[in-house]
Amino acid sequence: MQDKVILIAGGSGGVGTACARIFAKAGARIVLAARDKVKAEATAKEINNSGGEAFVIEFDATDHSSVASMVETVVKELGKIDVLVNAFGEGLIQPILDVNPRDAKRVFDINIFGTFLVTQTVLRHMVTEKQGSVIMFPGVLGKSVMRNSSVYSASKYAVTGFTKALIEETRRSNIKFSLLYLGGIDTPFWENDTIEMRVQKDKMLSPDEVAKAVYYAVSQPVHSVLNEITIQPESHQMV
Repeated sequence: MQDKVILIAGGSGGVGTACARIFAKAGARIVLAARDKVKAEATAKEINNSGGEAFVIEFDATDHSSVASMVETVVKELGKIDVLVNAFGEGLIQPILDVNPRDAKRVFDINIFGTFLVTQTVLRHMVTEKQGSVIMFPGVLGKSVMRNSSVYSASKYAVTGFTKALIEETRRSNIKFSLLYLGGIDTPFWENDTIEMRVQKDKMLSPDEVAKAVYYAVSQPVHSVLNEITIQPESHQMV
């Protein structure tokens, strides 16, 4: 990973922060692109103080000009993007009849449109360079469903379909795609009024466990790709 440029979209906490740390320790150059610049800067400071190299760019994944400016800055300053980690997302677990349409639109805007915008913009550079890795987090609800997950699962199934289609589109561009179907992760994701379910964070996956899986996916030999990983807490298995 020495000197590889890792762009973490959603680098202000949780999985994004854990991924930043593990890649930085391996010698990669980290870009934390996030809505919450303050939290991202705290992570970057930690990495830089430990001898790593991390940068922060504030951006909005749902705004075309913001995404374009962010990616342009990364390419201009660092010359390339080797890995894109799409670690951002919005949750919503509620009975369909209780869902506020505004909340549903926000989830679709961030999880679907935001993922499209960021990925499309980065792929323009990866296709030109004929190399790159893209990490997606459809989560386990992007391949299985549970009660009250209709809106959220719809957004995550979209990410799954989007990614599988991109594999076909970019087959001759040497770009690797990995879909991570992860169960519950102990992050601030659950601290949201639109998630109406009891959770046991002590039984969930840790962000560090997830980061190790991301690193493993990206570390595959040149001519290999790890397309799909499913990791779930033993007590929350879904098939």
